[in-house]
Amino acid sequence: MNTKNRRSFLTKLSALLATFGIGRASNRSIRAADAVSRSGSGPLFSSAVAHGGLLYLAGKGAHFEGDIKAHTDHVLNELEKELKKNGSSMEKVLKVNVYLHDLNDYKAMNEVYRGRFGDHPPVRTTVACSGGIPGNSLVEIDCIAAAG
Repeated sequence: MNTKNRRSFLTKLSALLATFGIGRASNRSIRAADAVSRSGSGPLFSSAVAHGGLLYLAGKGAHFEGDIKAHTDHVLNELEKELKKNGSSMEKVLKVNVYLHDLNDYKAMNEVYRGRFGDHPPVRTTVACSGGIPGNSLVEIDCIAAAG
């Protein structure tokens, strides 16, 4: 591809991306006003931020004595509360990240997780964290959902 064709292609690609809110033309930094929900953690982080039609939820953990099933159920209930509070739902979740204290808990976590996001579950990444999860939770889960 010669220089002229490459420039033309890049110009058209930039315009197309801008149409979908991607790239320089629509790129803006997230302002504090976009934070829709605050946790008790002060200025460290927001528990939810809406941007570009998406709702980003911070990771939720379970900070009590219990097994992986109890922790997973608690965390999913907390995510659901936060989603509803911000006008979304479990059925609108697009992406989930699951962080396990111990990969051996994978099967038991899945037993509780299965079916919690409706008939069309979101894409998911699951990892075991070396060194554990802050607050001694056995699982932490964050997600991205369609807003409203």
